[in-house]
Amino acid sequence: MALEPRSPRLAVLIDADNTSAKIADRLFEEIAQLGEASVRRIYGDFTRAQLRGWTDILAKHAIIAHQQFAYVTGKNASDIALVIDAMDLMHSGRFEGFCLVSSDSDFTRLAARIREQGLDVFGFGERKTPESFRQACRRFIYTENLLVEAPTQAQAGAAPQAKSQQSPSAAVPILKKAISQMDGEDGWVGLGSLGNRLANLAPDFDPRTYGVGKLSDLVRKSGAFEIDQSEGRRVRVRLKPEATGPTKPRRQRRPTAPSAG
Repeated sequence: MALEPRSPRLAVLIDADNTSAKIADRLFEEIAQLGEASVRRIYGDFTRAQLRGWTDILAKHAIIAHQQFAYVTGKNASDIALVIDAMDLMHSGRFEGFCLVSSDSDFTRLAARIREQGLDVFGFGERKTPESFRQACRRFIYTENLLVEAPTQAQAGAAPQAKSQQSPSAAVPILKKAISQMDGEDGWVGLGSLGNRLANLAPDFDPRTYGVGKLSDLVRKSGAFEIDQSEGRRVRVRLKPEATGPTKPRRQRRPTAPSAG
């Protein structure tokens, strides 16, 4: 029986000091869509009570913990250890990409250096992550999007995560910009090609940020685009023509009364 081609090998490096353990399950589900998490390492001072959440689930996800004692206040030994390991793994030549899980801008140069080597970098962090780190990654996934779940009956009406999302209409400017950069027939562009352009234009673009799961749903709900799903053809989209209001009738000039001579 022929084996399927192996998925890209990925090294997953987690900064425990800047990442909540609540995302662990969804994090590895997301990574599984990108490739195979061959290396799974986490860095932090696990003697701290704040990291107890991670120590409870290390075995569940086969994560190797690298203990870094905080000997001096204000010095982050965990970051240094993560960078050293990343360089060693990169030079081993065994990986096609890295997943850097942190909201710390200190990893911007690391992400850029790995990409210079021709490898993919997928970043995972909170919305507060500085733009420099987000842009240094091939793709950046907000961890808030990994926590968004369909509200249960008990949560109905509360929707605590909803305020972290934007409305689909907020995505219109970035969608317009991407389409304008593409050479489409009569303004039509393929949905798949649009997705690729968006990933290049904005590494942190994600339909889930706007409360939907797929790009097609986002385009449809934004209300600013037409969608062509003709049978046997790929899905295409284009900007709706500008609506023109009814033409106002021209006012007729009233005849001028003859002047008395």
